[in-house]
Amino acid sequence: MNKYGQLADFLQARRGLLHPEDVGLQIYGERRRVPGLRREELAMLAGISAPYYARLEQGQSRNASREVLDAIATALRLDESERAHLHELARAPKRGSAAPRPRPERVPPATSALLSALEGTPAIVMGRRSDVLAWNTQGHALFAGHVDRDSPAEPGRRPNMAKLVFLDAHTRDLYTDWPAKARAVVGNLRLTAGRYPEDSLLAGLVGELTMRSPEFAALWADHRILACDVADYEMHHPTVGILTVTQQTLQSPQGDGPTMVIATATAGSPSATALSLLAHASGPSETAQTHRGAQSRSPS
Repeated sequence: MNKYGQLADFLQARRGLLHPEDVGLQIYGERRRVPGLRREELAMLAGISAPYYARLEQGQSRNASREVLDAIATALRLDESERAHLHELARAPKRGSAAPRPRPERVPPATSALLSALEGTPAIVMGRRSDVLAWNTQGHALFAGHVDRDSPAEPGRRPNMAKLVFLDAHTRDLYTDWPAKARAVVGNLRLTAGRYPEDSLLAGLVGELTMRSPEFAALWADHRILACDVADYEMHHPTVGILTVTQQTLQSPQGDGPTMVIATATAGSPSATALSLLAHASGPSETAQTHRGAQSRSPS
């Protein structure tokens, strides 16, 4: 998963999504062999030379300035998340030896303490590749009650939320608007791939999902970026029925640790009642079960 290869693919895909009429260009009925803007048209909109843009899109130019990247982002009509992703892809990688082996992912003590404090509110802790590192009782019950509750404690058995969304029928049925959830998963994976292009385990996950899910492959190919920090989802839970929850993703200040996904509902709403019922249906909290994944010291 080379950064410059990703940069070239990203630019080509996003250019293909724009049409001349979208940016005020007249085509006077001419036929085009491929959809989207031509390279020279995008270069003109960005105020750079067509040969230079062509080299950049082909992965042959590796020193684009921030100003040039911002001009290209504006021409491509990228939002703030997509603009940041473009800059990340264009950043020169650090010189050195081969990429290090990915470190085992663990839950920091502070995150573990926060997970304990959230008992009664569904919460899960995920690694950068969307592996579930830990969850509380309600988080397990809401997001993956059909999966063994103790599975995050063993790195080799950790559930992967991206795989569940695309490959697991129970999880697919859980979301009324499954395509919206699927786009959010792929958009976040795209951001992660831009930050960690040498992560072989992440590349393996993307490869597996591409091979096993045509829907994932199609979404991955269009290079859309989606930083989904807060989103509302209607869920059809087999135990408590239909409810709408707000899923919030909390990231460590350093931005390189695991994330925590918390599900809440509007106070006094039927959905809040459903979450309360889910908490009771899940049984009493068991501290050992909640923390077993957080305290594991086995390599992943």
